[in-house]
Amino acid sequence: MKYAPWRTAFFVSAVLALGGQPARAEPSGRAVPLVVELFTSQGCSSCPPANANLIKLRGRRDVLALSFSVTYWDRLGWKDVFGQEGFTNRQSSYEGPLGHEGPFTPQIVVNGSRDTVGNDYSSIEELLAGRRLSAGPTIDLSPTSVALAGGSAPSSGADVWLVRYDPNVVNVEVRRGENTGRTLPHTNVVHQLQKLGMWTGGAFKHNFSLAGGGLRTAILVQIPDGGAILSAASD
Repeated sequence: MKYAPWRTAFFVSAVLALGGQPARAEPSGRAVPLVVELFTSQGCSSCPPANANLIKLRGRRDVLALSFSVTYWDRLGWKDVFGQEGFTNRQSSYEGPLGHEGPFTPQIVVNGSRDTVGNDYSSIEELLAGRRLSAGPTIDLSPTSVALAGGSAPSSGADVWLVRYDPNVVNVEVRRGENTGRTLPHTNVVHQLQKLGMWTGGAFKHNFSLAGGGLRTAILVQIPDGGAILSAASD
């Protein structure tokens, strides 16, 4: 496991039990997926097993698996080709609410509210067992728009995020750094993360451009500042 420089050399996974909830169907008839976010880096020698675990998860119909490449290991000699500062900032926003001193890789965050080490598949399965998102609005997602139904919103409101990701397995040859000489497979790599606005309980609609380059679109409705994900959908 790889830690950021400001993190102590000690980690206790925040694996706490959540009560199971019945699945809620979107207008499409599909169940609301569980959101699994992997924070990873091609510059981290501990990350390849976590990437492999996400590849296992991508086939689950009840899971929306997303891979975010962070940038703080770029200094070790290899700049992650998918890394974005916005992804690093997203991970950092989780650490306080999850009880950590700072970000680390590989980290898996489930539904924005529980986390574990990304290369421990049994721990990931434990976090997923019996969980469902059920507190947020229903989402009607089309190729160029999203509409959220009205409902009971948190007092802080909820951020509405547009996510564009590549559903394919993509191999990257790493030529420097801790993974020198390795070809690392990735899947569901996020290329775009954009806040569309805030849901405050009323009906919400937003138009956006058609995804290009074979990317898929997902929508996350989330309590601000690293809070829980209330609802999610993907095309």
